[in-house]
Amino acid sequence: MIEKNQERSRQKTEVRSQKKGRILSSVFSLLTSFFLIFCSANSQSPDSWPQFRGSYNLTGIAQSQPPNDLKQLWTYDAGDIIESSAAIVDGTVYVGTGKSQLLALDLASGKLKWAYPTTDAVGESSPAVSGGIVFIGDLGGVFHAVNAADGKGIWTYKTGAEIKSSPVIVGDRVLIGSYDGSLYCFNTRDGKTLWSFKTDNYVHGTPAIVDGVAYIAGCDEIFRGIRISDGKEVVKMPAGGYTGASPAIIGQAAYFGNFNNEVVKLNLRTRRQAWRYSHPKRQFPFYSSPAVVDGKVVLGGRDKMVHCLNATTGKAIWTFTTRARVESSPAVAGGRVYIGSNDGRFYVLDLAKGTKLWEFTAGLGISASPAIANGKIVIGAQDGKLYCFG
Repeated sequence: MIEKNQERSRQKTEVRSQKKGRILSSVFSLLTSFFLIFCSANSQSPDSWPQFRGSYNLTGIAQSQPPNDLKQLWTYDAGDIIESSAAIVDGTVYVGTGKSQLLALDLASGKLKWAYPTTDAVGESSPAVSGGIVFIGDLGGVFHAVNAADGKGIWTYKTGAEIKSSPVIVGDRVLIGSYDGSLYCFNTRDGKTLWSFKTDNYVHGTPAIVDGVAYIAGCDEIFRGIRISDGKEVVKMPAGGYTGASPAIIGQAAYFGNFNNEVVKLNLRTRRQAWRYSHPKRQFPFYSSPAVVDGKVVLGGRDKMVHCLNATTGKAIWTFTTRARVESSPAVAGGRVYIGSNDGRFYVLDLAKGTKLWEFTAGLGISASPAIANGKIVIGAQDGKLYCFG
């Protein structure tokens, strides 16, 4: 009898211990989620443009307004094509180049501070900067973490294929997509792999972060939401087509273009498509990622046009025609749209009307996207030059 009572007592203790463990695990998971949500708040200031599209939700809105009468302040010759979009933090410009380098330059003068050698050329992957570390991927599939102060390497990780996605930093975690089909999450300090999520095709676009969830519009034609705390898929919806662009998210709405020649709005609450837009005459893919501001969605198309749509209805407000495909993603500041074109020109357009206010002619096409901080605009071109205007 005593032995049976002892056994029952032991079993009760084990059950209580297991319940306590589950409760503590749930609490920890909840606290982690709250921490990541807190850290994913838009921390952009007028003095910085810390990542591709300026902020975690990828809306392309600048907090700093450049002067109306722009002047070319400096040019830096990187020696090879620049498709990477710049980041600007603490008066320093960071950008990747086709010469297999990550560069750091002084924003005021354009003088080189340091050059870090990447394993392979840097394509469209754009640097993200936080906590004194710069992150970028290269076409050899290597993801790099570099000391922002001196350009010394901290850690690297070799993915299974080229990287064209740009990194996003959330608290002590950094996310990057690879052409091996995976979205990765690493610890920023030591590069430890916290999780990876496998999709059904390339992960080309950059994740947009909202409320602790990373959203990607994929080359597998699926729009996914991956929880940052544990890498679990929490949203899965049809993207409407093969998608190379990155989504911009405002509230419960995601906006992006696809290779089905459409711009799509998804309602994240109802998990349904809200609208889709295609030009009535010119059917070409959308590779540019949208800027979303003041009820407008602005993006470039391979139809050589910049499109401005009503964010609520998806109806066209205006279009502006360039001389070549527009793969650059626009930035918006002070009622003006800043965007490059493969015709070799950098355009400033009126957000309300779509009229051209200013243009600059570079040597070759501009597929990189503008970075705006401290009243200055920095953008690279396929002629290997990095331009600064202000």
